[in-house]
Amino acid sequence: MSHSVGVGDGHGDPGVKAVTPDGDPVLAARLAVPTVPGTFVRRQRLVEQLAEGARSPLTLVNGPAGAGKTLLVADWITAFDPGDVAWLTVEPQDSAPGVFWAYVLHAFRHHGVALPEYIGSPARPGEVDHSLLARLAAWLNGRESRVVLVLDEFDRVAGCTEVADGLQFVLRHAGAGLRLVIISRTEPLLPLHRYRAAGELVDIRADDLAFRAEETSALVDRHGLPLSAEGARMLTERTGGWAAGLRLCTLAAQRAVDPESFLKDFEAGHSTVADYLLGEVLRVHPAETQDLLLRTSILEETHPDLANALTGRDDAEPILEELQRANAFVEPVGHSWYRLHPLFAEILRVHLGVRHPGLEPELHRTAAKWLIGAGLLDEALPHAADAGDWELAAAEFIDHLAIGRLLTGLAAERLDGLFARMAPEVSGPAPDLVRAARELARHDVDRGVTYLRRAEEQLPDGDSGDGAAVRLSCAVLRVLAARVAGSADMAETAARAAAEAERALPDGQLGQSPELTALMLTDLGSAQLWAGRFEAARSTLSDAVRAAEGPATAFPRHEALSRLALIDFLHGRPGRAEAHARDAIAEAEHSGLPVSDRTGMAQLVLAAVAIDRDDLAAAQGHLDQAAATSAASRDPIVAAELAVLRSRLLCARGDSRSALLALDDLAEQPLVSAEPSAWVSDRIATATAAAHLADGDPKSAVRVFEDRPAHGPESLVAEARAWVAAGGGERALRILDRLPDRHNRGPAIDVRVLLTRAQAVDALGESAAAEGLLLRALAAARPHHLRRPFLEAGPWLGRLLLHRPALAREHAWLTGTLAREPGAARPRNAYPGSRPEPLSAREQDVLERLAQLMSTEEIAADLHLSVNTVKTHLKSIYRKLDATRRGEAVRRARESGLL
Repeated sequence: MSHSVGVGDGHGDPGVKAVTPDGDPVLAARLAVPTVPGTFVRRQRLVEQLAEGARSPLTLVNGPAGAGKTLLVADWITAFDPGDVAWLTVEPQDSAPGVFWAYVLHAFRHHGVALPEYIGSPARPGEVDHSLLARLAAWLNGRESRVVLVLDEFDRVAGCTEVADGLQFVLRHAGAGLRLVIISRTEPLLPLHRYRAAGELVDIRADDLAFRAEETSALVDRHGLPLSAEGARMLTERTGGWAAGLRLCTLAAQRAVDPESFLKDFEAGHSTVADYLLGEVLRVHPAETQDLLLRTSILEETHPDLANALTGRDDAEPILEELQRANAFVEPVGHSWYRLHPLFAEILRVHLGVRHPGLEPELHRTAAKWLIGAGLLDEALPHAADAGDWELAAAEFIDHLAIGRLLTGLAAERLDGLFARMAPEVSGPAPDLVRAARELARHDVDRGVTYLRRAEEQLPDGDSGDGAAVRLSCAVLRVLAARVAGSADMAETAARAAAEAERALPDGQLGQSPELTALMLTDLGSAQLWAGRFEAARSTLSDAVRAAEGPATAFPRHEALSRLALIDFLHGRPGRAEAHARDAIAEAEHSGLPVSDRTGMAQLVLAAVAIDRDDLAAAQGHLDQAAATSAASRDPIVAAELAVLRSRLLCARGDSRSALLALDDLAEQPLVSAEPSAWVSDRIATATAAAHLADGDPKSAVRVFEDRPAHGPESLVAEARAWVAAGGGERALRILDRLPDRHNRGPAIDVRVLLTRAQAVDALGESAAAEGLLLRALAAARPHHLRRPFLEAGPWLGRLLLHRPALAREHAWLTGTLAREPGAARPRNAYPGSRPEPLSAREQDVLERLAQLMSTEEIAADLHLSVNTVKTHLKSIYRKLDATRRGEAVRRARESGLL
């Protein structure tokens, strides 16, 4: 194939100068395939589309100026040799059909496609004989090989019906002999819909032509410039992948001291990119179009009515339609809305400031008011902010009951950043409510309440509907402040005020802001939960879960479900707790909440259930996920539960000393700024006592409850268990007798009550009663696979089961677990390093019972030794293991493989 044949007279004689029907010479430059520069980046995805087009009648490469259309096709022709090709760069004078077809015929001959003489040439500029087109089509249809005709810059004659009709006729009748490639900024007047429906059109549009980040990297690299992957991404995003913009920026960066910084931060309004766009796009349009483009450049998207409001005219609709057809960096986004290319808009805004200094704030204010009137508050707020009209922004934000969007939802971060710009001198209840919401969202109660009080002092008197939105927003924020402060009374009072304000709202208004109700109920339920008002919290949180589903309510619903799961767990109902926790996680995943933004409470409940079932690996996984959430550091319930469960897990693994340290760390951190929580204190006390028992120190476990008296069933059982281990069985039974009735206790608590009572009566010599209680505990635990309470019960349980082998066989789900060596993380003798002095056989017996939390008296009875003999063995064990207390001796024994 040749692309450089000389131009003759159209009949093969290069000595005769070729002319068009109007007598002008044929310009050979219009027939030449453009030269592809060495810095051109070939993009395989587009080459494949062009190759597909060579098998279809029509290929349309359609995009704005500088999109890289021409070079794309030129590179494909020169590099991939698609066969016979004729190239014609169209000029405006080609709108005369005779001139156009004369150039097409010259293009064929110029590129070596020998046309038979009988086809002829147009005789007059303004017309072409239909018979000539028929002869051309018939000849093409009879060829054995195809001809690819490329018409570059076809938009210059796009409005000429005669040219389009002639092309359509030839293309339809040429069959496989002709493949037409049209390069254009606008759509040709061909029946594209028919080709598209028949699968005979390859359509390469602006979105296809836009560079991707990796292609930008390749382009910059071709120019010898270093650019990081992040820099390429930012440059691509800013230019919208526009080829000419990327190339112009890269050329300018070659002269910069720091090319990467230049490419990231170049001033679009004062660059060669701006010169190109202003010259190639803006200045070719009439004054009215230029004015509309400049004024609408302040918008991300524009509507004809909004554009009319900014220009003060009524011609926006036809102008925007024409700009779109002309591919003048204006694209439709649906429903009569349009969008400017981001870089073009950026340059236009700079140019707006030059042409109309000081106009931009007024345009933003006009846009904000129009968008508010159209019900588009989210779109209006940035314009009110850019206009400096913070009173308008804050007032509309509150009047639309949008305060909840600062606290939850996809727009929270964006709105927080927007209102962070609000000047401190802006005053009024609405601005102060916005400030209060921002501070409370950060859990800064003092600053939040200060702004809230200031807003409340400026509220209008009475209960008129005019101030209902402000009063409701105040009440909702009061509930949040009460939650952060840990005051259920304050929260319930504020919730009643919110209910009064709701009644004054217009019908249906609150339904447009479902997140407000969901947030208030979740915050109220959380405050009630902290105060231990479990039934009230359950009812409130259930109402929050029933709030309207959707992205706006996803987080409060997720949080409410998580807290319902915790209430179920605290009441000893692991099955219901697990179901609520998994529903909470499903809500978060369905709505796309990032892990860091979740409450973590659902994962904590799953961890707690897993520990009770002795599934320690699963428990660790859930704890790790909970710790990765932001709530782990700012939510007092989450922080407390995380520490408690970490301690329980460490105990389960035999590391009681670390378990105590985990709780010590919690004690050093204040959980909340106001009222304490009795049940949270109970949870910490229970875990602390369990860690002391695991460390072989029952007296310290008893002292825990002297410092922090037990309140709830779980902590009363823990106190009783501590007394049993300390030898106070009768005291333990008296504590258990203080437990409230069972109507609100689930199986997990009942199992612990029964086991502790069984241990107490067994210690008092009532083994038959102990066996009966054990039977009841096993029956309650089995459906829920509650193994951990039995593992924590101590060695008396193993002795009891030895006397009842049938019972052990019936509960193999548990006895297999009990048979494991406690805390056996390593095989025996696997501990690296120096070995301690060997223990005697009797010392080994004593050590193993010591690890099972048996008292000195229990060890003596079990081994049929005197108490003094056991004490002597213990002293020898401590010396050989270099330990000073029971827990330390057990830990060192495990580390050295003796246990």
